[in-house]
Amino acid sequence: MKTKDDIHNERREICRTIALGAVATGLGFNRFAWAQDDTKPLPEHIEFQRLVAANRILANENVVDAFGHVSVRHPDNPNRYVMSRALSPALVEYADLIEFELDGTPIDAQGRRGYGERMIHGAVYEAREDVNAVIHHHAYSVVPYGVTSQPLVPLTHTASVIGKHVPVWDIADKFGDTDTLARTMEKGRDLAATLADNTCVLMRGHGAVVVGAAVQEAVISAVYLEINARLLTQALSFGETPKILSDREVELARNTQFSSLGRDRAWEYFCRRAGVEPI
Repeated sequence: MKTKDDIHNERREICRTIALGAVATGLGFNRFAWAQDDTKPLPEHIEFQRLVAANRILANENVVDAFGHVSVRHPDNPNRYVMSRALSPALVEYADLIEFELDGTPIDAQGRRGYGERMIHGAVYEAREDVNAVIHHHAYSVVPYGVTSQPLVPLTHTASVIGKHVPVWDIADKFGDTDTLARTMEKGRDLAATLADNTCVLMRGHGAVVVGAAVQEAVISAVYLEINARLLTQALSFGETPKILSDREVELARNTQFSSLGRDRAWEYFCRRAGVEPI
């Protein structure tokens, strides 16, 4: 016969399982559920909380899957950035965050492994003082536009955030045959040079890099880059040349989308969809 303690322990285990399941499906926001037990989390900061939310959003919107990563420039030290340990974005929690030097050296890894392609982030921050968030993803809808002559151009006002021009970086141009991963500062800097002053750059046969002045803007741009790629593929399937947004339309629509009203509205929406509190 079960004792009261047995029943209590069973109920507690059931509650724990439900809570972890909610986190795994993006419906919870228990900041330490998936973190390593022996780590000391970074000091509380709203930008780091938004970074955790960004990981959840990008996973929920199918911009990233098991792979991909997002970072923010350290708000108190522009020569450093913060991102998760090597972990699938849907599982990232606050205690998984690590601070890095621009060259990818961790400040206090505590035995945790960083993403192999974190050099992309450091190289972009090094080259672009206006950038405070970087996303690298492998959304498959964008890949065809990095391996063909068809440019990825904005079709709709919400996709104006991707900018007027999306260049393509081909790692083989300078480095020959590789595994296509940008795992050194030399490769990261070469990619950053192709990105130039644009918001997005495609990586041939690999994915994309998206940047923003704030993590909210980078996330919104990454989401609509993926959506725009799907829309463009549909439009091209009609066998006609689609009428794209003009440069002036891109500029005007982008200003609207990134106004306080537009940006905050989109951020709140994506947070709610991912099951995290808007921050």
